[in-house]
Amino acid sequence: MSQRPYIVGNWKMNGSRAMLSEARAVDRAAQRYPDVEIALAPPFPFLGSVREAVTAIGVGGQDCHTAAKGAHTGDVSAAMLADIGADFVILGHSERRRDHGEDDALVRAKAEAALAAGLGVIICVGETLEERDAGTAEAVVSRQIEGSVPAGESAAVAASRLAVAYEPVWAIGTGRVAAVEDVIAMHVAVRVRLAAIFGEEAEKIRILYGGSVNGENAASLLAAPGVGGALVGGASLTADAFLPIVAAAAQPEG
Repeated sequence: MSQRPYIVGNWKMNGSRAMLSEARAVDRAAQRYPDVEIALAPPFPFLGSVREAVTAIGVGGQDCHTAAKGAHTGDVSAAMLADIGADFVILGHSERRRDHGEDDALVRAKAEAALAAGLGVIICVGETLEERDAGTAEAVVSRQIEGSVPAGESAAVAASRLAVAYEPVWAIGTGRVAAVEDVIAMHVAVRVRLAAIFGEEAEKIRILYGGSVNGENAASLLAAPGVGGALVGGASLTADAFLPIVAAAAQPEG
């Protein structure tokens, strides 16, 4: 694919103002990797500070509400994210689906709200270990794609600002990583589903891999056909751990 690889660090519920130094270090290093699109998604309290601290990388939120405003205590709207300078939002992460009971329909509604606010969107999909062992992984992920991504009249707009992150639930934070051949097979299945929804516009959509990505395994994962980048969790919390993944994206065949 012609787009630059997309390497996104998801800090999850980690960090403090002291971690601005890590964001600045990533930002400085980004100048060495012009062929890689780099971004960080810090927790909401630090998003504005990170946005002010960096210039060469993207900054995004980890969730948003479906409504632009209203009586929703504790929630954050896509419009608010855009107003503070966010470029994108991560939606449908398995931890949101598990901890907050989010289903595909809610993820789609959030994605539509984010697109309406001018944000890019990363939609996360992935199977559990039980689903993988039962042989239903591709069916599960295909169903999540069909239910979670915007469709209809917004398809062309969505495709230009949409990425999909395949994150097998059993690999997130566990140290386990999907076999490269399984990653390739799932990315093919995701691409087929996206093509069915978006037609030729689907080629604009990067498919990322996530799940215990680190500096040691990034090169083989990012060199796999169809893998357009990585959604990185724990290894994104320090520049020293995150930048080797960026470097691997810059040289995917190394």
